[in-house]
Amino acid sequence: MSGQQQGGEDYLDKAIDAIEKKAGLDPAKYRAQNEKWSDKARALFEKWTGKKVPEKYSN
Repeated sequence: MSGQQQGGEDYLDKAIDAIEKKAGLDPAKYRAQNEKWSDKARALFEKWTGKKVPEKYSN
């Protein structure tokens, strides 16, 4: 699957979905917004550390 988990979700996406479910929210409703935030978080990680995010955490 070349670094992607089943359904195109990586571990970070799955973690965000789980948090939203616990909060009583519908993860599908916020998918596009969550993807933007997770992309920004990955970019900041790479900028601060100078290392690529491991593939299992990045789609």
